[in-house]
Amino acid sequence: MQPGLTDQVVLITGGGAGLGQAAAIEAAKRGAKLSLVDVNQDALEESKRLILEENHDTEVLLLKADVSDEEAVKKYVKDTVDHFGRIDGFFNNAGIEGKQNLTEDYDSEMFSKVIDINLKGVFYGMKHVLPIMKKQERGYIVNTSSVGGIRAVMNQVAYGASKHAVAGMTKDAAIEYAAKGISVNAIAPGAILTDMVRGSFKQIDPDNWEQAAEEFVQENPAKRLGKPEEVASLVAYLLSGEAPFINGAIIPIDGGQSAKY
Repeated sequence: MQPGLTDQVVLITGGGAGLGQAAAIEAAKRGAKLSLVDVNQDALEESKRLILEENHDTEVLLLKADVSDEEAVKKYVKDTVDHFGRIDGFFNNAGIEGKQNLTEDYDSEMFSKVIDINLKGVFYGMKHVLPIMKKQERGYIVNTSSVGGIRAVMNQVAYGASKHAVAGMTKDAAIEYAAKGISVNAIAPGAILTDMVRGSFKQIDPDNWEQAAEEFVQENPAKRLGKPEEVASLVAYLLSGEAPFINGAIIPIDGGQSAKY
């Protein structure tokens, strides 16, 4: 077992796949107790299976919820506290890309859906977890922004708007709660090989997404896509309390690509 999260209660949204699943597996390796939230129950069950495959004694609570529904957010927070008694770390991660299109052609309903999940979902999560951590006088929050939250990404106006807003909310909450023993940071992943990123490349070239990905990574100094476990290690470190003076940071994890712009 790696150090850092032994017996800490870590709540993760979007825990059924991608970065949420990878972070859950990493947190379990470090001794955490887990509350996993996702809109897909089958995906949650698969995450639990993968976690217990490597870490047989991990306590895992599964909660099906739509993060864009504030009442559902209240419930997943309450259910976590009722079960574990506290929330030490919160990976506020659930999100979608939406459909790619020029701004003038972007579907308004899709825009609203992306904002509801990526922005309102993160806001609702912080709104209802922060009082728990404030009462504890301790807590660590990691929000998922994106390199699309620190620079422009073509054809993704809704995603870019939501992720820039997540970065801003992170900074606001960080300065509001720092004196309460709470740190709030955000990660800004680049192209990490998750199902969502595969889907993004499939929007570019449905018949040969691997070629689209290969062309994309040529602009990256590392010449490759990132791995979910690389992001998971950063998230686990930020949630561990090993570096509590890191606060209000938006941390790129993209092989150095954002440094080129």
